[in-house]
Amino acid sequence: MKNKIKYYRELKGWSQEELAKHSDVSRTTISGLENETINVTTNTTMDKISDALGVSTIELFYTWNVQ
Repeated sequence: MKNKIKYYRELKGWSQEELAKHSDVSRTTISGLENETINVTTNTTMDKISDALGVSTIELFYTWNVQ
């Protein structure tokens, strides 16, 4: 199963660095969330990433992963 952050990031054609710039979240945090080495983050961080990707926080973080 592909991580949803990575899935939506790749749909936009963005690198992790580009998502970091659009969301004002560090690339290290994005990488950790995508690779599931980080499994806890703040609501603010979730909102920033969701907003940058144009999807709801619930869709991105609280529903099933994509294949």
